[in-house]
Amino acid sequence: MKKSFASTRLSLATLIAWLMLTPPASAQVDLTGTWARVGQSDNGYSREPVDLLGMPLSADGRAKAVSYDIAALSVTERQCQMYPPVYALVGPFPLQISMEPDPVTQRLLAVKIAGWGDRAETMIWMDGRPHPSKYAPHSHSGFTTGAWEGDTLTAVTTHFKMGDIKRHRGFSSDRATMTYRFYRHGDMLTVTGILEDPVYLAEPYVLTEIFRLTTNPNSFPLTACEPIEELPHLHEHPEIVPHYLPGKHPAMNEVTQRYNIPLEAVLGGPETMYPEYRRKLKDTYTPPPPQPPGRGGGAQ
Repeated sequence: MKKSFASTRLSLATLIAWLMLTPPASAQVDLTGTWARVGQSDNGYSREPVDLLGMPLSADGRAKAVSYDIAALSVTERQCQMYPPVYALVGPFPLQISMEPDPVTQRLLAVKIAGWGDRAETMIWMDGRPHPSKYAPHSHSGFTTGAWEGDTLTAVTTHFKMGDIKRHRGFSSDRATMTYRFYRHGDMLTVTGILEDPVYLAEPYVLTEIFRLTTNPNSFPLTACEPIEELPHLHEHPEIVPHYLPGKHPAMNEVTQRYNIPLEAVLGGPETMYPEYRRKLKDTYTPPPPQPPGRGGGAQ
């Protein structure tokens, strides 16, 4: 009897130790709802077309950025193109998130982030399916899988087309990968994105946005896009491809002229992401005079 009791105590102790060493089951946090932006942290829109400061662009990424002419969006076949998944962080619209259960088992099949007029719907597949072959077709939304890491939803997106990192400045290629982490704290949602691109980025680019749960978003998906004749000369001469030749961008020096920021900093690169870069500029940078409203400073 004593031996049996001792054996039971030993088994119980072993079970407790095993449970302590075993990681807890994946937690699933409710992310459903409409999440409005609290405010752009460092991803706001610039008034200058050439403003790549703080972006870890490679030489190819910089060349792509400064050759881009926004008139390209007026070409018929590009008027309705959508932004890549990173636009969920850098764009102006809220996130509408819903959970999609499996119709048979009712287990979580996917987390859906609704699309807008300029961003395709994102389905974060939670059922363990693999990413397709690197030769599979690419789409504007890409292919995304997700998994719970404790209270955090981690999602990885591949197979998305080339597009803007920030609105009409800097681009990611079709070989890029985007990793998201969704953290919920009450009615606040923090989304961190890590963009990695072997073509246009020299280092990973980290973006963070904060959203607040709202029941009155006062914002609805945009209407369907319909191509029209925006710039007649592009339709009359379809052989024209809007672009700028190397070193010929007319706005190349705007940031330098307005804010006294050296051109080498304006053109971005990994070094410009870090606080230590300020030391390099401290002896050459002088603050510009106060800017009038609507010219890069003052209230609008």
